[in-house]
Amino acid sequence: MAVKTIKKVLIANRGEIACRIIATARANHISSVAVYSEADRHAMHVQLADEAIAIGPAPASQSYLVQDKIIAAARQCGADAIHPGYGFLSENAAFARRCEQEGIIFIGPPASAIEAMGSKSRAKQIMEQAGVPLVPGYHGEEQSAELLLEESRRIGFPVMLKAAAGGGGKGMRQVMTEAEFHAALEAAKREAKASFDDDLMLVEKFLTQPRHVEIQVFCDEHGNGVYLFDRDCSVQRRHQKIIEEAPAPGIPDEIRRQMGESALAAAKAINYVGAGTVEFLLDGDHFYFMEMNTRLQVEHPVTEMVSGEDLVAWQLAVAAGEVLPKQQDELRLSGHAFEVRLYAEDPDNEFLPSTGLLKRLQFPATGNGLRVDTGFAEGDTVSVHYDPMLAKLITFSDSRDAALAKMLDCLAHTRVTGVTTNLPYVYRVMQHPDFADARLTTHFISEHSKDLAPVAFNTAYLPIMAFCLYHSQLSASAPLGDNALRSFRLNHQRQHYLALTCQHKTTLLTVCAQGDQLLISDADSQWLVSGHWQAQTVTITVDGYQRSYQVYPDSNDGWVLFDGAMAVPFAMQRPDFGQHEDNHGNDCVAPMNGTIVKLLVEPGTPVTKGTSLLIMEAMKMEHNVKAPADGKVNEFFYQSGDLVDGGAPLLEFISDE
Repeated sequence: MAVKTIKKVLIANRGEIACRIIATARANHISSVAVYSEADRHAMHVQLADEAIAIGPAPASQSYLVQDKIIAAARQCGADAIHPGYGFLSENAAFARRCEQEGIIFIGPPASAIEAMGSKSRAKQIMEQAGVPLVPGYHGEEQSAELLLEESRRIGFPVMLKAAAGGGGKGMRQVMTEAEFHAALEAAKREAKASFDDDLMLVEKFLTQPRHVEIQVFCDEHGNGVYLFDRDCSVQRRHQKIIEEAPAPGIPDEIRRQMGESALAAAKAINYVGAGTVEFLLDGDHFYFMEMNTRLQVEHPVTEMVSGEDLVAWQLAVAAGEVLPKQQDELRLSGHAFEVRLYAEDPDNEFLPSTGLLKRLQFPATGNGLRVDTGFAEGDTVSVHYDPMLAKLITFSDSRDAALAKMLDCLAHTRVTGVTTNLPYVYRVMQHPDFADARLTTHFISEHSKDLAPVAFNTAYLPIMAFCLYHSQLSASAPLGDNALRSFRLNHQRQHYLALTCQHKTTLLTVCAQGDQLLISDADSQWLVSGHWQAQTVTITVDGYQRSYQVYPDSNDGWVLFDGAMAVPFAMQRPDFGQHEDNHGNDCVAPMNGTIVKLLVEPGTPVTKGTSLLIMEAMKMEHNVKAPADGKVNEFFYQSGDLVDGGAPLLEFISDE
């Protein structure tokens, strides 16, 4: 087969993966073209690319997912090839076929391979014929609720419902008992239809202590294929990965080899070409095929770190018709790598996505085994329209312990303000003894939920926060850390009262000057405090004990204190002179911009506290709005399909209290 020329590649994606592809294209002297929606016109990937083309409004359904616009952009700039990244059109067989018809190289597998693996049910049938082990389940076309329930009984509860066309945890529900089945099936089908326009479901046995282990495979047009070792992706929330590592720890060499060979057999069974990932559930020494992702994975950097290979460069070479850069016996596994997905989300509120302005976004210096892949810069806005992943933090060292220590240090020195992130949560996960000892399962988060719960407010922060607020109020016109504050000296007794709000709790504090120090008191304690500033770092001495913290402004009256990876917002509570009315009463408000999916109760029907009242969809996730108390809904203000702004009252709720 002739080698094709790729001089210019259009990247049909956004964010960190677009930036990642641009970097390799530039290193290989290939011109890059970005596409962007109205919401992304100032985005990092647009700034990095050699050229950029606007493709429509913010919603992906009107821009990044419109095949005609992507093809037209490629034609406009004269691109030889299109790289789809991951998500969006990356596993769309019709788009791959369209590229072929247009004479544009699709940097991915052939459409036939995407179709074969695009349906989970068909994929399992193919794998069964290829001799790849399968989890017991039902993968048929008959989809009546009665048949799916009967198959679930045959398999035995608990079971897992999965969208046949799914991925990323969408259209997936764990069903522990028969009583939960119909509600779970309805929710899974609804989410699958919204995400993939296909609500075909399959049913699988739910394994109680499995690990999620995947194999990176690569094949070329000349019949060559290799596997580039394995990754463990067991630590997940909402069936989506947040921590990955390579290689998967604690797997016997023989099992590792068998999994790699089975993954390669799976790829060859569908005449695969390009980068792919075969995902397995590992239960003891038994592994079962789960699915094959016919694209580059989010977690590919950990494989790059332990193999020393650039997988995007491999993709470009294979798409151009070249032979694989290496054969199996030339590949070497070295060291250990971790990847953490930094999300704008609130782990303490059911991982609800967080949107807003990134007032601060700072990462440690890269190099020496530390890599950061991101598509955001300080000052960017996290939009409701796209996935809330801010960055991927990757560390590498010669051992798992060393790579883990490096990651913990990286997390402790990453700074984000303006949105809530999962940074402190992931730090707690990676500090957990079971994680350190590699006792990993896909239920890790649920099994350790108590250990991973929010840390109770540390009252030791009170004098530090009070010191910061006190000085910021003395010099409201000067930024925190200004020289005027560092040189300020108190020369007479003054007493101030502060109402400090942190973690939904307000503490009344008294601040009394005593020479160069402050005596800070609450109802139970008092502290003698002194300190000084250096840029955004405050060095505080409390009762003779000195420590340094980073403190950043977050709003006119708000700040964020960083203690390692722990970000603690706090603010000065202003007195309310009656100008702010509570217009919502017992109304439930929208947690963020989104769409009403379904109203779940009839107005006037008595409900108990915690009952789901309606379902909203936002940032690719469904969210249940629940009753705040025992009572009833008096009126819904929106209907199914309505768009809602974040903070808008959704309904009027009448409490029994």
